[in-house]
Amino acid sequence: MLSSLSSTGSYCFSSSEPTTLVWERLPVNFFKFQFRNVEYSSGRNKTFLCYVVEVQGKDGQGQISRGYLEDEHAAAHAEEAFFKTILPTFDPALRYNVTWYVSSSPCAACADRISSTLSKTKNLKMLLLVGRLFMWEEPEIKTALKKLKESGCKLRIMKPQDFEYVWQNFVEQEEGESKAFVPWEDIQENFLYYEEKLAEVLH
Repeated sequence: MLSSLSSTGSYCFSSSEPTTLVWERLPVNFFKFQFRNVEYSSGRNKTFLCYVVEVQGKDGQGQISRGYLEDEHAAAHAEEAFFKTILPTFDPALRYNVTWYVSSSPCAACADRISSTLSKTKNLKMLLLVGRLFMWEEPEIKTALKKLKESGCKLRIMKPQDFEYVWQNFVEQEEGESKAFVPWEDIQENFLYYEEKLAEVLH
């Protein structure tokens, strides 16, 4: 069952069956391990994608929905799952601003899919925030990320404040547990490292 968290805190459900696992909120241990912006991402071979969809209606009124996708136990990547399960629900008459908070940047194939989708979907704008860069030294990845930028997708590295936003809005909290986000020791240092590498790639 596909679920998303609305701005009011209620859950909206779709009867379509997703190709990946979709949950209401991320387990704490998944966030702490998968989203950590380490330089060497050993063991982190899954993608976790938290999304925020802002809808602008004809009357100027806006709506916000949230949810998350992961590609564990599924053939499709989380990025592809968004386009298969979330995008088809979009109304061509409305305008959409989509923000992704992703544990790592997309592979070449997923980056190409994002680029092609943006070129065909004129009522869609995307901001892609990533915790880490995936195989950023590979030529095909560099080419795909540059194409992503050229397609109009805003791509940047997650800042400490972005990790805190994900923690507060997408991570499940045990009853009585502190809601405060505790950054890891090298979070700012690693952000600056990846920010520099992304600038080199997109230059």
